[in-house]
Amino acid sequence: MKKDTPSKNDRFENFSTIVTRGAGSTVAFGIACGLVIIWAASGPLFDYSQNWQLVISTGTTIVTFLMVFIIQKAQNKDSLAIHLKLNELVASHELSSNKLVDIEDMTEDEMRVVEKYYKRIRESSKKEKDSHSSHSLDENK
Repeated sequence: MKKDTPSKNDRFENFSTIVTRGAGSTVAFGIACGLVIIWAASGPLFDYSQNWQLVISTGTTIVTFLMVFIIQKAQNKDSLAIHLKLNELVASHELSSNKLVDIEDMTEDEMRVVEKYYKRIRESSKKEKDSHSSHSLDENK
């Protein structure tokens, strides 16, 4: 029987998750600070030359460039998970409007219309004594 092997996309996804978690750790921050301190302390040894400055500049540029893609991949996955969880909450609540499921697919102008509706609800709830009443987009027919 053939063993399931992860695809390249799965491997990159797992890699990006591990790197993102690691890069956001206290240890990673400590290592980065340590490297900067070592680099700064080595300045007198290299007479603060252009090559000495180029080392930190090139190193940080390369790391930043690569981290942008890795962090974006992890962020996309997290964002999708949040959207799916919110969609489930909206779809499962009997009083909510299913129009909000996949609202991220609306244009920005359409979202502004929905935002104005909720601003009106917020303003009217300030005036009402019962702030626990439920409102839905479907009321706005």
